[in-house]
Parts: sequence; C-alpha cells; structure tokens
Amino acid sequence: MRMTLPLPPHKFIDIAFNATDSMFKGVYHGKPRHPDDLHDVLLRSKAAGVSTCILTGGSLSESQEALELAEKHGVYSTVGLHPTRSNEMEEDPVGYLAALDALISKGKKGGKGKGRVVAIGECGLDYDRLHFCPSSIQKTHFLSQLSLARTHSLPLFLHSRAAHRDFIDILRSRSEDWKARGGVVHSFTGTKEEMEEILELDRSLFVGINGCSLKTEEGLEMVRGIPLERLMLETDSPYCTPTTSHASHAHLITLPPTLAALYSPTSSNKPDKFKAGEAVKGRMEPSGIGRVAWVVAKVKGVEMEVVVKAVWENTVRMFGLEEEEEEEVSDV
Repeated sequence: MRMTLPLPPHKFIDIAFNATDSMFKGVYHGKPRHPDDLHDVLLRSKAAGVSTCILTGGSLSESQEALELAEKHGVYSTVGLHPTRSNEMEEDPVGYLAALDALISKGKKGGKGKGRVVAIGECGLDYDRLHFCPSSIQKTHFLSQLSLARTHSLPLFLHSRAAHRDFIDILRSRSEDWKARGGVVHSFTGTKEEMEEILELDRSLFVGINGCSLKTEEGLEMVRGIPLERLMLETDSPYCTPTTSHASHAHLITLPPTLAALYSPTSSNKPDKFKAGEAVKGRMEPSGIGRVAWVVAKVKGVEMEVVVKAVWENTVRMFGLEEEEEEEVSDV
C-alpha cells in the first residue's frame, strides 16, 4: 500500500539535483561512510513539497545513470557533458556526440523509454576550473551540444562560470538552435549586469537560483533584479548548502519553525556518524529548496507563495512537465 503524506504548504520542482554524486551512495572523498540513502533523501523531499526533481547529467556515463535513476524513481533527467569534463569528448567527438544523441532519443518523450529526459546539458563554459579542461576544448564541445537542442526540440540546461563574454557570444551566434525551447542558466552566481544580458538575449531564457547564488549581498541584489517570470529555483544538491556565513542567513533566521522543520532537515550527524533516516550534516538535499524560495521572497519583498507559483509555472512550461500538475504528494 502506498502511504499518502500530509500535503505541505508549497510545491516545488528542483531543477538541479546531482543524484549520481557519490555522497548519496555514502561515499565521501573516495571513502565509504554510510549506506546508500537516496531513497530517504527523496522521501524527505516529498514531505517538503518537492513534487519532482530534474537529475543532472554531467557526462555520458553520468547521464546514463541519471536517466536510470529518473526512470526508477519517477523523476526527470538531463543528458549532456559538463564543460569541465569536455576532454572526454576529445578522443572521439563524433562518436561521443552520437552516444549522447542516442541516449536523448531513447529517454525523451516519444522515445523507447519512459520519457524522462527533459533537457540538454549540463553544458556551457567554466573558466574558474581551467585546470580540468582548457577553454578552447570547452567552447568546441559546447557548440556541438547546442545542435542537440535543435535536433530534439528540448531546452538547454546551461552552466556559465567566469566565462560570461564567450558564453553570451556563443549563444547569440547559435540562437537558431535554442530559441524554440529556450533554456535555464543554472546555479547562477554572476553579476546583476550579466544576468540582465542573459535575459536580454531572448525571453525563452531563465536564471536558476540556489544557495550559492545567495552567498553575498551582491548576489542578493542580482536576485532582486530577476523578473519572477524569468526565475527558476534549485538546490544543486549535494552542493550549495546555505551557511551562517552567507548573506542569505539574515533572511533564513526568520523562517518560521514549521517551515524550517520541512526545509532544513535537522542533523548534526557527520557522514561517519550517519543515522538511517536522518540527513547528513553539510550535505544539501532537494528538501532545502524551500530555504532558497524563502530568501528569494524576502529579497524581493513578496509573499513566498507569489515566488513559488511563478517559478512552478515557469518550470512546468519550459521543461514540458504538465503531468506534474495532477500529481499528489505520495510515497516514493
């Protein structure tokens, strides 16, 4: 029998959940610390009102794993190659792209699978970590992945870090590939001016905000300037956990206790002190998306429900998740 959980006050879609990360298998820095607890993480997310998640694919193998998890748990996934891993494509660019193409064909709506692939990515540019992959290779394989958006009529799940000028120039030069379905620049930590330039490219582009976006006062000011109709929310779990040193903390301490219990799984358990059914200290989970929404609402001076409703509509429309409109919160 499926257990029905009490309905939470708000419903969310976490557009960036790195469920393939080893932390959810209990492995930290290569060392096993506790059993796989992804199922419990998803249960906590449901209790917090996370209707569904989009699992991030950052390489061919990771995209395959993300799709398998999405099909198993009834959520969604992306397929793509993260810029810092673009070297993977160098040995056989044509073959690698063909393999991504085949996985998308299988996993999207109308394919042979369960229709769980909803975006192309994570793709883009990252000049903060050029020690992983030089910019020239990143640009080459960002361009090649843009063609997949047009081929499959899917939106882009984009990454831009310290590479704004090249990122904008590439998107502008290939607008015919992505404008039909648009995309979201996820985990955005750029300036207000950079955010505005992204949104000026086309009304089909959105900005994804998480705990990392809210670290500084400049970040809060940037978020204040994002129109609600161009905003999406995410956690980027297990990363981007809000901390007491972030600018967002001043707003998070105003979170009512009832909501704090839902959105902030209380735990002082470090990985090596793991307790089954409880969260792990410092590891972000999709249930924490309510904290992000609360801060965004406070920064914008509107009720949380206003933010949640706008973001829900944006996310459902761009990713084609209309089926989520009828879903009720239930056991995973």
